Amino acid sequence: MTPQERRTQILEELKSMGKVDVNALSERFRCSKVTIRTDIRFLEKNGLLTRTHGGAVSQEEEDKSIYTYKSIYRNTASKEEIAKCAFQFVEDHDTIYLDDSSTSFYLALEFKRHPEKRIAIVTNSLLVGNELAECSHLQVYIVSGHVSGNPAASYGEETEKQIASYHLDKGFIGVHSINLEVGLTSIATPQMQIKRAVLKAAKDVYVLADSSKFGGGYVTVVCPVTSVHKIITDAGIKPEYVRGAEKLHVPLVIAPRM
Repeated sequence: MTPQERRTQILEELKSMGKVDVNALSERFRCSKVTIRTDIRFLEKNGLLTRTHGGAVSQEEEDKSIYTYKSIYRNTASKEEIAKCAFQFVEDHDTIYLDDSSTSFYLALEFKRHPEKRIAIVTNSLLVGNELAECSHLQVYIVSGHVSGNPAASYGEETEKQIASYHLDKGFIGVHSINLEVGLTSIATPQMQIKRAVLKAAKDVYVLADSSKFGGGYVTVVCPVTSVHKIITDAGIKPEYVRGAEKLHVPLVIAPRM
């Protein structure tokens, strides 16, 4: 079990029980108490719980809700590295698009931490909009439409029309998987249509995809890999995918480790 998987299960138990105990978690996961305490310190640092003597208790629901979704918490370190790398491609006064993918959320956190970069952000993610709403250095626009999903986001024809009405310098999107021979894939049609709308509206589109997204099966194809400006991933990408990208002249950027 990886640290990310263990920490996700700790959060799930915390959500269910309201508190967790170091001794019990150590027995459950068959690891040392030091390891569990390290996990708890990491989770507290990220605002997910409050440490207590011998364990931890949950935060208020409004403070913890944005972090309890598995898609956001999975592969955290890789997504943070990708977000920091992607941040460097955004220039002051850009108008950019952030989709509802988990890695785009981490990029939103980067913008929140850097008030020196003043940009406009368009998004269909209620999570991103809520996170950035109070940032005075950012102009945030949430496109409307049918709201669904967990975390919640807007989809549908109205959303696509509103995206098309913006002049976007850059668009940042996530994908379900990347098949170098087939293209960028999406899990379902609504998400696919949003990503295609961004591809049309943005001058340059950047794909944010951690290394686990390469290979595997797919449901729907968004576009060929050569249709985007850059694909940003982490250093964990397998060498065969790097060679495959080079062979196909795919613009691949590997984020440095933090």
